[in-house]
Amino acid sequence: MSVRLGGALKELRIHLCQTSPHSAGVREFISKNYVNIKKENPTFPILIRECNGIQPRIWARYEKGAERSAPLTNLSASDVIAALKQFVK
Repeated sequence: MSVRLGGALKELRIHLCQTSPHSAGVREFISKNYVNIKKENPTFPILIRECNGIQPRIWARYEKGAERSAPLTNLSASDVIAALKQFVK
């Protein structure tokens, strides 16, 4: 998977639960794709935040502090990739 991060996008945060079935796709996405994405974007801040019992969500911070987010509840790993790509556009 290839994703170039940067431009107006300044930071990505992914919130998930370590054990809930709602976050299973997010956990799979991280285990399969995080290393490759980080290799392609070594200086770009990608923050993974784990907290027990929360609903998974992705947050994007842009220039001038603008933020957008989207829920990742019950999504597959490929759906998480699609959600991430929507924030890069």
